[in-house]
Amino acid sequence: MFDIVIIGGGPGGYVAAIRGAQLGGNIALIEKDVVGGTCLNRGCIPTKAMLASADLFNKVKEAADFGIIADNVSVSLEKIIERKDSVVKQLTGGVASLLAYHKVTVINGNGVIKNTNSIEVTKNDGSVEIIEAKNIIVATGSEAATIASLGYDGINVLTSTELLNLKEQPSSLLIIGAGVIGCEFASVFSSLGTNVTMVEALDRVLPMVDQEISKRFTMLLKKKKIGVHTSVMVEKVTKGPEGMIVSLNNGKELVADKVLIGIGRSLNSKNIGLENVGVAVGKRGEIITDSIMKTNVDNIYAIGDVNGKVLLAHAASAQGNQVVENILKNKTEDADVTFVPSAVYTFPEIAFIGLNEQEAREKYEVKIGKFPFTACGKALCIGEKDGFIKVIAEANTDQILGVQIMGPHATDLIAEAVLAIRKGLSVEDVAKTIHAHPTISESMMEAFEAVHGLAIHSI
Repeated sequence: MFDIVIIGGGPGGYVAAIRGAQLGGNIALIEKDVVGGTCLNRGCIPTKAMLASADLFNKVKEAADFGIIADNVSVSLEKIIERKDSVVKQLTGGVASLLAYHKVTVINGNGVIKNTNSIEVTKNDGSVEIIEAKNIIVATGSEAATIASLGYDGINVLTSTELLNLKEQPSSLLIIGAGVIGCEFASVFSSLGTNVTMVEALDRVLPMVDQEISKRFTMLLKKKKIGVHTSVMVEKVTKGPEGMIVSLNNGKELVADKVLIGIGRSLNSKNIGLENVGVAVGKRGEIITDSIMKTNVDNIYAIGDVNGKVLLAHAASAQGNQVVENILKNKTEDADVTFVPSAVYTFPEIAFIGLNEQEAREKYEVKIGKFPFTACGKALCIGEKDGFIKVIAEANTDQILGVQIMGPHATDLIAEAVLAIRKGLSVEDVAKTIHAHPTISESMMEAFEAVHGLAIHSI
């Protein structure tokens, strides 16, 4: 009998398995596909590989500004996909090697919970095996949401999964949803030369980010000739003589070669045997857990997307680490991750932690510090001056309430803010921390100084 059996080998499951093995546990990991889950195979990594290609192409197009003449440059989507696949293969192979090194028993197949201590695995070769477990962790993740009524066929009306494997670049792409998924793919394909249009039911793009950032980012989208339609819904998608016809509820019709459904994720809690043991599931399909990720069944836990708390790979990994530590060390430490940064891989990048300005003003008396990248020497040197850093602080205590960034390396810069908030540092603590010059990171210091009106390089 294994100490822990984990169903699902994504960034929650495989990280939990390795950490469990590091702590001396006898661990089994059940995965029906390739280890790495959606993140490594169909999400975070492949999209970032494609974004890297698009970013390089952007830089080549702007090379003359840097004194470099590059003529007759073209794009091959097929070659971009080949490189993406190579990166994915290298990383999934690396995960498999790590699991083997740590002596995690990996079982390839579909796992179904039969009772509180056993899982039936239908292996990929058709055989069936019963796996015994003292504890079970469900880490089955999520998948791209589809809407059959909008004509989803995986060919002309796609999810991100199919779009990541296109070999021919569409001349036009309409994206339903202007959240993270939609904006990232808009950045990729518009950079490569595809005519991109976005349709969003809410009143602004990236509705989860600070309103000022959303507004500025929308201006940049329009500057790049990306069509943006907000406060409107798609009623139907039909095939016409010139492409896919997208009918909106305001009476307008748009036409595109391909349509991407980028409205979010559906949680993978079905067909894994939860009903066999009475695990409680919510209306969205989320497995209901407490603060230590335990379900209503004493020895069954759920981590990552499938518990519906925070649908981010790094949150899944953090939850998995804490859950196995609690199990194997007989602890009950909170695994409900609070300090989770969000990262949006667009051009420019966006990242944030804590409260945005609107949320903070509803609860606190606040002070705001902002620093524009137009005032950062390194940003000007590398030609990435769009955006700014905004620090939101409680006026009376100097407590950091949130940090919002749009600009170069935002997804890397946010880590400093996460650490500062998690450890309870004050605005002054960060402002007085010496940052190297010239760097992008010194903009963070200046933004914190700006809270007190002391930024040197901005008015």
